Amino acid sequence: MNNHVEETRQKTFSVEGVDQRLLFGQNDAFLHQIESRFFCKIVARGDKLVIEGSGTDVEQVLRLFGDLVTRLKHGDYITDQYLTYAIAMVKENGQGPATEISTEALLTSSLKKVIKPKTVGQTRYVDAVAKNDMVFSIGPAGTGKTYLAVAMAVAELKANRVTRIVFCRPAVEAGESLGFLPGDIRAKVDPYLRPVYDALYDMLQPDKIRKLLEMGIIEIAPLAFMRGRTLNEAFVVLDEAQNTTNAQMKMFLTRIGEKSKAVITGDITQIDLPEHQVSGLVRAQKILKGIEGIEFIYLTEKDVIRHRLVQSIIKAYERHEGGKHRE
Repeated sequence: MNNHVEETRQKTFSVEGVDQRLLFGQNDAFLHQIESRFFCKIVARGDKLVIEGSGTDVEQVLRLFGDLVTRLKHGDYITDQYLTYAIAMVKENGQGPATEISTEALLTSSLKKVIKPKTVGQTRYVDAVAKNDMVFSIGPAGTGKTYLAVAMAVAELKANRVTRIVFCRPAVEAGESLGFLPGDIRAKVDPYLRPVYDALYDMLQPDKIRKLLEMGIIEIAPLAFMRGRTLNEAFVVLDEAQNTTNAQMKMFLTRIGEKSKAVITGDITQIDLPEHQVSGLVRAQKILKGIEGIEFIYLTEKDVIRHRLVQSIIKAYERHEGGKHRE
């Protein structure tokens, strides 16, 4: 039990018609996690749960179980990742995220995995891309910025709404010039674009990817190769955009042609440009604010879908750096 001053209360929650194995987790792992996060005791008695703890905790647990049951009724599974997210949402907002997360699949991968948004922020991101021709997705590592952009691009290509996909990013992370790296241009660029390849291989068969690359239907190139081009009927993704200069960002944004969509992703807490250069992504937020057809989506540590420790790591660094990031 917790040390709250509030009087201990006991309430019941009906789980009639719900598969308790899915709700409780393997060996009741989900129940144990909920008990530890809310300092309450949960006992399953037939088709009812008896929840005992402080008034605030009991009310939050009731809302949490309501959210989990809603998710199951929508045909989704409860994962440890979703449970952690739902707990955080209930603690912060008093409501779980089940009704705000899209249940519509973007894509079914080559491994038969259904790809769809996993958080409220990701749902807003996907909706924004559907409604706008240009979307900036800004947030920390692990929030699905690149992965979802690749999924949306592949889905648009499969639906014949675009005729090609172009992925690009600035190659500045290692502080090396492409000209000094060994191999042909593909060998030089590949290390910088590995996250895009990883996502593609998660969604399409390797032989299909090779064929699309050879035909030029999928193009993966450094940002410098975009100069002078006009990209029509394309889904264009600029990844790691925090490492563009203002001039590079302007150059990229003005490449977009008829019937094209552009998604620009980046993490403004991880800028690798020289100290004297302003990030084109940081500047674009101010310059392009309010333009119809352009939307900025901001993801946070709550949208992190990697290992649960990544959220804690991001929060720890934000505290250490005082929330101030170089422009």
